[in-house]
Amino acid sequence: MTPETGLPAIVMVHMTAAIAATALGPFVMWARLGARLRPNLHRSAGYVWVALMVATAISAIFVRSTLAISWAGFSPIHLFVPFVFFNLAVAFRALFKGRIATHRRHMVYTYVGACLVAGLFTLVPGRYLGDLLWGALSMRGVAN
Repeated sequence: MTPETGLPAIVMVHMTAAIAATALGPFVMWARLGARLRPNLHRSAGYVWVALMVATAISAIFVRSTLAISWAGFSPIHLFVPFVFFNLAVAFRALFKGRIATHRRHMVYTYVGACLVAGLFTLVPGRYLGDLLWGALSMRGVAN
């Protein structure tokens, strides 16, 4: 447990990696858009983003759910772990074979699914971040 938050260290690692990957993702995609390609920037930032996604997925395995809908501590949101590894594997295989469109598609799937959709699922009431968000908003009178 970290004294400042009362959360286990693995949860803090998971949240930090997930938030960083969510923030970095658009920058990585931007680096390959437009008339001016930035391959070195895209590649460097992309490797950092992949490392953050792998850290997020691995740490998620050790984060246990206390929700009513869970099996041995795994909730439905844990299905994003194999989703991430599958899409990263397909994306890198496509890249090595020169199939850039397939690489791009699976990286976007990973970002949208694992960062945006999973991120929204963390904000539902009953989950730690959801309770923080909705509790803070209701204290300010916004969520009433």
